[in-house]
Amino acid sequence: MTQAKPRFQTIEEYAALEPSELPEGQYELVNGEIIELPPESDPNVEIAGFLSSVLLQFVPHYLIRRGTEIFVSSRTVTSRYPDLVILSEEGRAAIKGARRSTITPEMPPPRLVIEVVSPGEPGSDNYNRDYVDKPREYAARGIPEYWIVDPERSVVLVLTLQDDRYQTKEFGNGDRLVSPTFPNLQLTAAQILEAGA
Repeated sequence: MTQAKPRFQTIEEYAALEPSELPEGQYELVNGEIIELPPESDPNVEIAGFLSSVLLQFVPHYLIRRGTEIFVSSRTVTSRYPDLVILSEEGRAAIKGARRSTITPEMPPPRLVIEVVSPGEPGSDNYNRDYVDKPREYAARGIPEYWIVDPERSVVLVLTLQDDRYQTKEFGNGDRLVSPTFPNLQLTAAQILEAGA
């Protein structure tokens, strides 16, 4: 007998779940239903780990999060699991002691969100999710900086929030990333991309 997946009428109903009631692995809440995502590729995991280690030079370990969920507002998706999140001190204080590592709408937005793109051509689900949907959702959530790391296209995009919309700068090869959140960062696009090679 197949068990029906629960549908959630509100984000509050979903947020009330205990961690033990959620599936293992990666998932997102889409149209009120928990949709399991395929596992991350190993190169993507390595890139996220590399960036985490680099950013330790600038922020304490407890502000760097992997596996933290962010509630967003869009037509269909209401939660995302970025590859890497950098919290503010206020954000950490708001999430500290919560049952789940979830950034809810009333909490301060993260300082930075990083997504490592899975392969996909323009128009594919993977491409649209990272290049179209997430920028719109993260901008609406007030996240000041969003990086798109795209190993397939050998590019890193740094999106900076200005007037509720992201302005995008593209970095490739030996280009040094320019990050408003981390102005002293000495890191090239190639160093990031080669971390998963």
